[in-house]
Amino acid sequence: MESEQTQKKQPLYVILLLILAAEAVFILPFVLPRIFRTTFLESFNIAQLELGSCFSVYGIVALFSYLFGGPLADKFKPNVLMSVALLLTALGGFYLATYPNLYNLHILYGFWGFTTIFLFWAAMIKATRIWGGTNKQGIAFGFLDGGRGLVAALFGSVGVIIFSLFITKDIELTTIAERKIAFKEVITYTSLAVVTIGIIVFFFLKLNFENSNSSEKVAKLITIKNFKSVMHYKAVWLLMIIILCAYYGYKMTNLFSQYAEQVMYYDKIEAAKVGTYLLYVRPIIGVVIGLLADRTRASLWIIIGFFLMATTSLLFASGIITNSTNLLFVLSIGLMAIGVYSARVLYFATLEEAKIPLAVTGTAVGFISVVGYTPDIFTGLINGYFLDNYNEIVGHQLVFGVMSVFSLIGCIAAIKLYNFSKRA
Repeated sequence: MESEQTQKKQPLYVILLLILAAEAVFILPFVLPRIFRTTFLESFNIAQLELGSCFSVYGIVALFSYLFGGPLADKFKPNVLMSVALLLTALGGFYLATYPNLYNLHILYGFWGFTTIFLFWAAMIKATRIWGGTNKQGIAFGFLDGGRGLVAALFGSVGVIIFSLFITKDIELTTIAERKIAFKEVITYTSLAVVTIGIIVFFFLKLNFENSNSSEKVAKLITIKNFKSVMHYKAVWLLMIIILCAYYGYKMTNLFSQYAEQVMYYDKIEAAKVGTYLLYVRPIIGVVIGLLADRTRASLWIIIGFFLMATTSLLFASGIITNSTNLLFVLSIGLMAIGVYSARVLYFATLEEAKIPLAVTGTAVGFISVVGYTPDIFTGLINGYFLDNYNEIVGHQLVFGVMSVFSLIGCIAAIKLYNFSKRA
């Protein structure tokens, strides 16, 4: 009861700051390469597979960070950890603007794996779970993920504007050197914005976590015994598969802009806008799906999300979406985005539905995340291999074919979780 009463007093501005910080920390490592995919590759003179290897380094560092970041989050206030993470991540952004070579780019992504996960992730998840209380987990994580989508869209839109301002002639007539200068400005201004958010978070993200007895107990319960206890829950293993497959689908959204440019023949600015516009769908989905999940079951909407992902990825894999079927392309990426974001929104909202004890929530999240977020390691390598070794059309068919397999597996696991939670 004490914990529930604490939740009623949590101010709205806290979740708004969490949303702002939660996406800002990932803008430099992931959002910019997603929106400016081909420009990023050209500017650093790297291939798809080489960029994928950078993401793999990030994923390997993140793998260990998920486990060990949890206890850190229970010992320090979230505003301290999150602000330090934002400032260090921005520092990496300033270094990115110098266009380091591939070796140093790998080191930078490993550094970001540490700053964004070890210092940031657990503190952000913990703060969101406490803010949501017992009965509003769906809307809490819906606000978080949907709001993150809006923040990413705004960053993306501003990035496209900045990029356009420094391009003084038709984009197709520019040289790589000219595009590098414009993209450097995008990176620099983004890094400055992340610094600003880090400072705001340090001074204004004030939430009294000490009032929640249950959250304080978690700090003392992260033990080997608890990991063994968590492993006995069938729902934990199902969630591990669900998150792995859903996160793989989310990583595939990195290719939307590239597909628009290489298969649909959009120019670079139009292609960047495709990725940006889709991000505006995310906050709407986050809020709507969060509300629906609190009134029904989170696992039901995850099933629907995987169904949409499987259907649309099979359409892309079939090769029928070409530059002569522009409407089908727009509808397909729109439906795929709805499916991906629906599943992503409800990752951890299902913990309550699956009856996993609150006392081992931190341990469960860490354990699930270790496997669930491994697509950070291998998605870029898979995509890079197919896109580098096959022509642009066939390469995209193959990578979306792989996505359809993950989507089907995720759908089966979500159905099992839905049936299991009904009996729990």
